[in-house]
Amino acid sequence: MVREVPDFHATVRTGTGKGAARQARREGYVPGIVYGGGKDPVAINMSFNVLLKKLKEGRFLSTLFNLKVEGQEDVRVVCRGVQRDVVKDLPTHVDFMRLKSDSRINLFIHVDFVNQKDSPGLKKGGVLTIVRAEVELEVPAGDIPTAITVDMTGREVGDVIHIHDVVLPEGVKPTIERNFVIANISAPSGLRSAENEEAGDEA
Repeated sequence: MVREVPDFHATVRTGTGKGAARQARREGYVPGIVYGGGKDPVAINMSFNVLLKKLKEGRFLSTLFNLKVEGQEDVRVVCRGVQRDVVKDLPTHVDFMRLKSDSRINLFIHVDFVNQKDSPGLKKGGVLTIVRAEVELEVPAGDIPTAITVDMTGREVGDVIHIHDVVLPEGVKPTIERNFVIANISAPSGLRSAENEEAGDEA
């Protein structure tokens, strides 16, 4: 299933240079620029409040947006830089780069754990400990998965699930070569306590 790309609204900024940028900020906008994709750069303005909200949500630099600018075709973009006020740490300028459908981009993708009822370890009272609820993957901009799936069928207490254990969609690969841990099934707390007591008695 293809991931839905969120819209980001902006308007074309008339005039260029520091004067036009300062005017935009006075009016409650943050100036920016859209470049790349074989087209000329376009100066834009975006709502300060909307931008600040999205920045606070996190992952702004690794989110693909559908940029909607009145009078122009929608275009998919990623943020390539946010300039901030050195004193207030508030955004003062944003750079967006256009992407083509065959471009590749690094994004954080949600991990779904399915068939938990078919895990013997969980049936015995084991606890699924999720180390990474999202993983950073290199994905095609035109076919972004909504999630990757971890099948819990047959998983026992003590099993550790690594990224290489997951079947990734075609064209998708981890950004990190290391076979990092996504989750594990730990023993029930009662069993761990009993084991600790036994270890204490042996000592």
